[in-house]
Amino acid sequence: MESKLVIYNTLTRQKERFEPLHAPNVGMYVCGPTVYGDPHLGHARPAITFDLVFRYLKHLGYKVRYVRNITDVGHLEHDADEGEDKIAKKARLEQLEPMEIAQYYTNRYHQAMDALNVLRPSIEPHATGHIIEQQQLVQQILDNGFAYESNGSIYFDIEAYNKKYKYGILSGRSLENIKDESRELAGVGEKRNQADFALWKKAQPEHIMRWPSPWSDGFPGWHCECTAMGRKYLGEEFDIHGGGMDLIFPHHECEIAQAQASMGHPAVKYWMHNNMLTINGQKMGKSYNNFITLEQFFTGNHPLLEKAYSPMTIRFFVLSAHYRGTVDFSNEALEAAEKGLEKLMNAISDLERLSSASSGHDDKQQCDAETEKVVKTLRQRCYDAMNDDFATPQVISYLFEACTTINKLVDHKATICADCLKELKEVMHLFAFDILGLSMHNAQWGQCP
Repeated sequence: MESKLVIYNTLTRQKERFEPLHAPNVGMYVCGPTVYGDPHLGHARPAITFDLVFRYLKHLGYKVRYVRNITDVGHLEHDADEGEDKIAKKARLEQLEPMEIAQYYTNRYHQAMDALNVLRPSIEPHATGHIIEQQQLVQQILDNGFAYESNGSIYFDIEAYNKKYKYGILSGRSLENIKDESRELAGVGEKRNQADFALWKKAQPEHIMRWPSPWSDGFPGWHCECTAMGRKYLGEEFDIHGGGMDLIFPHHECEIAQAQASMGHPAVKYWMHNNMLTINGQKMGKSYNNFITLEQFFTGNHPLLEKAYSPMTIRFFVLSAHYRGTVDFSNEALEAAEKGLEKLMNAISDLERLSSASSGHDDKQQCDAETEKVVKTLRQRCYDAMNDDFATPQVISYLFEACTTINKLVDHKATICADCLKELKEVMHLFAFDILGLSMHNAQWGQCP
């Protein structure tokens, strides 16, 4: 099938026509949550962004296998190669098994995503369920000469890799810059070069989460899981890899290097990244201690919130900005989203009750010129916006224009024929509900088990 969709590829820094490797099949991998705490607004943005991509690709007729992982091991504090596993730390503090922590917060994540009307992925693999695949990946990189063992841990050798390939192609960083950033740590620890990253870490005696390996009892480095699981479920080459912009470096840069070092070729054709959600210009995240959980948004129970905001308001708020643009949180912005959503849902509800025969009109009623123009161009304008790198703000603006027309029809200030009314109903439903994933009914937020 010929695609009119263009996607901004972070790797090439330009928009490219979307041409799947094996159409009509599409493979898409998106980095999911590290399940050691409640999901916050920062988790909602990538989930909603790639839910939109998933919905639209399916609507275009592609058969999409969407893989979104659960990180339940190997993600260390401060995203470094030293320190404590985030889940193990939480388990120690709460005196629970690490898998109790992981399961509890996985349930919490799913509940929040369901409330936001985010579709479940085709496959949701857990890092702990794929230790063997990650060990196999590490062994391949070792065998190909791009890693080394040090005291039972395995590190990726960036200098060796950079001699044959180029490390930094996604982020635009040079190896020298990366080495300069880590120079203050030079000579410390097990690494040949402080820019090298862990593929396998030997577990310290007190470390709870550990597995036997040819090198030591330990656990995989954070970056390994996505490379290993993406390859397992989507093949050695697949179409889209997505995630938040904060993952470009080091996580996705390391993934590219691991794939190239293990297989001799890249794995991903299109790299997609959503921008950040900020509070007063600072990234929202657990490590910044400035996050607002989704439950707090839904209940209004947070000092920064003036009121509760429904899941659909949050979804509409996220979609009101282009996925590659920054979004700064404020109560004013959320209230504007709430009013915008209400306007759209009210208009669609009014449209449902409208018929060409209402108010004494019959099925032979003709459209006035303005109504006919709006209705007959709406579908194509919305498609053009979606095909231009998922320009949801444009789609929403076109739907708002249609709302104005609907209000005129309700107030008997415009006329519409039966065919145009049918078309208007279909297009409003298609883009508001099927593609944008909005809903007339807000999911209820209750207590997780």
